[in-house]
Amino acid sequence: MHTRTVFFISDGTGITAETFGNAILAQFEFKPRHVRLPFVDTVDKAHQVVRQVNHTAELEGIKPLVFTTLVNTEILGVIEGGCRGMLLDMFGTFVRPLEIELGLKSNHRIGRFSDVSKSKAYHDRIEAINFSLAHDDGQSNTDLAQADVILVGVSRSGKTPTSLYLAMQYGLKAANYPLIPDDFERQQLPGALVPHRKKIFGLTIQPDRLSEIRNERRPNSRYASIQNCRMEVAEAEAMMRRAGIRWLSTTTKSIEEIATTILQEIRPERLEY
Repeated sequence: MHTRTVFFISDGTGITAETFGNAILAQFEFKPRHVRLPFVDTVDKAHQVVRQVNHTAELEGIKPLVFTTLVNTEILGVIEGGCRGMLLDMFGTFVRPLEIELGLKSNHRIGRFSDVSKSKAYHDRIEAINFSLAHDDGQSNTDLAQADVILVGVSRSGKTPTSLYLAMQYGLKAANYPLIPDDFERQQLPGALVPHRKKIFGLTIQPDRLSEIRNERRPNSRYASIQNCRMEVAEAEAMMRRAGIRWLSTTTKSIEEIATTILQEIRPERLEY
């Protein structure tokens, strides 16, 4: 059971409010119910939000937490004036003091996605996603020269979600290749990857965790057995050491942590906003 409801209210997608709010809430040991209310871009919608928050407060008998990233001051005023939750206005907390310090007025732009579809960066990101999908799990050897990074590792070590995250979040063209028993027998990287060794980054994982993940997909199979997982991980790590490939263990790391580590090694300039 959740102990409290948390609202994330924005006149854009609500991603900023939710990301920032969750980072703060992670400091506390409780399980809130999350409600994201995006595109609150009219006064009428603001009144609807107030009614929803206040109804929740009545039902639960406790103030909801309300994180907002509302740019429009009229809309924000409706929520500030009527909301019976604990209001945390992130733009008011940070933007207004910065206006004073910088001696500048903010542009009051609604979210970073408002005109993104017209930008080159957006189109580059779409191309990167298409590239990463086409080069997932070694499906294609073509155009690898265009790849920003090539991830290698045993099956189910986190290559696909990391590739897609790098493409979607940073616009990187990320290919990924599984290391399989045939590669271990030859004790060589797949031939198509050798010319692009500088772009390769390896992912590994603890065998017991790998066995758990594989058993969810193919229970009680040789593929998922702890003995096979130990063999594959050992062989893959030995191959990466021989080839001088940088690598990390994904066992206890989130996709965000894995991607950030890769960026630090491969494309550190992409960590700049």
